[in-house]
Amino acid sequence: MSRAILSRAILPVLLALGLLALTAPSYAESMAFKSETIELPFGTPDFPPGPGVDAVKKNCLLCHSPRMILYQPTLTKEGWTKEVDKMINVFKAPVAKEDIPAIIDYLTHFQAAKE
Repeated sequence: MSRAILSRAILPVLLALGLLALTAPSYAESMAFKSETIELPFGTPDFPPGPGVDAVKKNCLLCHSPRMILYQPTLTKEGWTKEVDKMINVFKAPVAKEDIPAIIDYLTHFQAAKE
């Protein structure tokens, strides 16, 4: 298709779109905006003390906040083992191998589902 034919086909469409844009009310005018205030929790939560807490802080805080970890669904020890393995093998979390049992025990203690 030559440029002249293409120009004659596109030009009317562009003109129609331009006229439509000029006659339509602006999007912002049709929306109602209002201010909202939210209150965020104060302070940074910390992990409850317990066996393995240092291993969790050393290895998990690189990617996760305490709140994020502590508000997870409860899992069995087997479930937490799978989660920790996933963090290491899939997401390449730099977890020290010697800390893995302590991390799993801590998570199981505070976030344990009934087995």
